[in-house]
Amino acid sequence: MREPWIIGVSGASGTPYARAVLTALLEAGESVDLIVSRAARLTLMDETGATIRDAHWKDDVSGWLGRDLGDLAYWPAGDLAAGPSSGSYPARGMAVVPASTAACAGISIGLSKDLLQRAAEVNLKERRRTVVVPRETPVTRSHLEHLIALHDAGAVVLPASPGFYGSGARATAQQLIDFVAGKVLDALGVEHTLFRRWTGELGGGR
Repeated sequence: MREPWIIGVSGASGTPYARAVLTALLEAGESVDLIVSRAARLTLMDETGATIRDAHWKDDVSGWLGRDLGDLAYWPAGDLAAGPSSGSYPARGMAVVPASTAACAGISIGLSKDLLQRAAEVNLKERRRTVVVPRETPVTRSHLEHLIALHDAGAVVLPASPGFYGSGARATAQQLIDFVAGKVLDALGVEHTLFRRWTGELGGGR
């Protein structure tokens, strides 16, 4: 039985994080279901120039990732009857990367505004691994309360906060992106080589 990782991309800035997570999962031979919110399409176009159209998603997603899609399925965000909307749909877990404040709020209160929010709520209620990657900074009290609610519901709240110990102060943007993506894969339990791990030795990663 196919058991994919569900990746939700919401409208926060940070679509390169989503690209890195998707690429790493596909390179690891994992099955992936992709949901891109309407707001995320605008952010993706603004940050990368890439477009994702429901009717042409294979070409568009392949162009965005710059690779073949392997075992990747795509679900339109407006399709609330899609597979991931149900707890009986087999899935290993879900990551929302990046996670906008609106997505965090909607998931935490069970709003199910779109398929992304509904799928995340389903994964929480089914007690599957669920990782939420907020990028907004600074944060308001209401955002913090929603993140606490997500934590209490069983999600891993994993802010997009890259570490420098693996690459040093002169780290490239891609190295910092890969650090966050690697932490997402760690939380999902998927092996990767996206960053050098701390060895207990100063400068040991460089």
